[in-house]
Amino acid sequence: MKIALITDAWAPQVNGVVTTLVELVRELNDLDHAVEVIHPGQFRTRPCPGYAGIDLAVAPRQQLEVHLDTLRPDAIHIATEGPLGWAARRYCQKRGLAFTTAFHTKFPEILNAALKVPLAWGYALFRHFHKPSAGVMLPTHGVLRMLEKRGFRHLRSWTHGVDTELFRYQAQVRIYPPLGALARPVQLYVGRVSYEKNIEAFLKLDVPGTKVVCGVGPLEASLRERYPQVRWLGLLPRKELALVYAAADVFVFPSRSETFGLVMLEAMASGTPVAAYPVDGPLEVLGQAAGAPRGGALDDDLRLAYYKALAVPRHEARARALDFSWTHAARLFASHLVPTRQKALVHAELMCDAFDTPPA
Repeated sequence: MKIALITDAWAPQVNGVVTTLVELVRELNDLDHAVEVIHPGQFRTRPCPGYAGIDLAVAPRQQLEVHLDTLRPDAIHIATEGPLGWAARRYCQKRGLAFTTAFHTKFPEILNAALKVPLAWGYALFRHFHKPSAGVMLPTHGVLRMLEKRGFRHLRSWTHGVDTELFRYQAQVRIYPPLGALARPVQLYVGRVSYEKNIEAFLKLDVPGTKVVCGVGPLEASLRERYPQVRWLGLLPRKELALVYAAADVFVFPSRSETFGLVMLEAMASGTPVAAYPVDGPLEVLGQAAGAPRGGALDDDLRLAYYKALAVPRHEARARALDFSWTHAARLFASHLVPTRQKALVHAELMCDAFDTPPA
């Protein structure tokens, strides 16, 4: 199948959406699909206001239309709700083409945290964006239920995977050479240092040991100044990141608004258990077995979750990560795609029925 995947999030951006899409495309290609990624690097861009490190395409409509007209894909998937996503949505509607979308990020929560935009306004905009989609792919059942309550339709359960070769299991906690020997336990956070990540809930934890943060974002400078005792690593290549995961005793995930949280899987694949709040992303990643999460601990008190996670054996964290496969995720993704001509064919058949004329 020839698939056009349109995304406002792509390298050199570094975030969970980019990682997800890169792994998805690699796996789809291995499954003999031909994936053409249309991303901001192919257009004139400008930085996203208030969100350093993310560049958005400027007025991409005409160039995008030429690209898609030339490509003539069998299926179109719009991965994000940015300028390229809106342009692709308009293209499909103008030509009567069916398409699918995905809900990777709770942007209404980000807009609310950063700019105080009411949640109802943000979700109304996103509901409008996804309304013509033939299938909105969601990484967790919790997000699916939440969007159903907010009036979204055509929702499809999806999932993500983890690279268990890159993030190799370490039965014992390692030392990350650039940091040397640290006071134990080592508590790690990996991700954007941004409004929606609730990172201060982690930084304020009153527990012994060393806190390590790996990531960049709009709050980094102010938080570095306020928490100088934290070891700030900035942005690291993924091979280096694997070594950092293996050097942590516990991975602390303080976000309350994550749709999935791929970094939790990466930590668990390395053998590092996760402490998190019992919200959508962590509930899906850690799961519930006999009333208890697997591979970490969940609690409304993050400090209690941290101490519970310390007691989780590293092999249990790895075992839970192995439940997530990119091959399975890619096959499920492909099963949710729809032929681009499906909408046009349905319309033509209805017109023919109306005139009592069989379609050509």
